Amino acid sequence: MIRITRAPLPQAALTSMAGYTGDIGQATIPGQRAKELWKHTTVRRHVHPVLKRTLAEMAPGLERCMYCGDNQGTDIDHFEPVRINPLRTFDWHNHLLACSLCNSHLKRDLFPISCDGTPLLIDPSSEDPAAHLHLSLAAGAYVKLSDRGEATIKVFGLNRPILIRGRRRAYLATPPLLNRWHEAFVKGDLDEAADWADTIWEQPTADVVHAMFHQAVTPGAEDVFADESETLALLRDPVIRAALLRTD
Repeated sequence: MIRITRAPLPQAALTSMAGYTGDIGQATIPGQRAKELWKHTTVRRHVHPVLKRTLAEMAPGLERCMYCGDNQGTDIDHFEPVRINPLRTFDWHNHLLACSLCNSHLKRDLFPISCDGTPLLIDPSSEDPAAHLHLSLAAGAYVKLSDRGEATIKVFGLNRPILIRGRRRAYLATPPLLNRWHEAFVKGDLDEAADWADTIWEQPTADVVHAMFHQAVTPGAEDVFADESETLALLRDPVIRAALLRTD
C-alpha cells in the first residue's frame, strides 16, 4: 500500500453529489436512502463513471487496487461504509478504487474502530501508509508498525500468499529494469527510457518499487540490501531518483 494523491473532481460532479448528500440528510432513514441513491440508474450512469475515471487516474500502476496494489481496481469503495455513515456516501474524499476481492470479499462493510473512536484502517489518500506499515522486501510481507497497520493487514489480507509471491517477483525484476532504463538514458534514447520507466511503475505491486527507493536512503539500507550493492547503487543514483521517483 502506498500514498495516493487525490485528484480534483469536476465541479459538476461535486455539485451533483452535494445534492444527493442533502437528500440523504433529510431522509427519514438516511442509510436506506443512501443505498437507493447510490444504486439509482441516474447515479450509475452519470456519477459512477466520473468517480471511477478519476480514481483510475490516481491509482498506482495500471489502475491497480489502492489496497492490495496487485489486482485491477474494478470497484468504487466507500472507505467509511455506507452502513456506518450514510452522509459520506457521496463524499469524494470517502471514495477509493479497489479490486472486487478487497472490496466485496474482504473489507465488505468492516470498519474497525479504536478505543478512542478513530478508524483503524489506513486511508492511503489521506495519509502515508509507511507510518503504519513496513514492507520487508526480501520476504515480500508487510510488518505492522502500529495497531492501524495490524488492522489493515488483517482486513485486506495484505500478507496472503499470492501477494507475497508477487512482491518477491517484483523485487527480483526491478533491478534489471532499472539497468535497462539507465542504459537507454545514457545513450540518449529518451523514448526507450520512458518505456522502461512505465514498465517499472506499471508492474503489479508498485509498492515494492516505492519501498525499494525509500529504504535505499534510510538508516540500515546496507543491511536491507546486503549482497546487493549494485541494486543499492542504482536506487541511490541521483539521476535515476530524479527521473523515476513519482511518489516519495
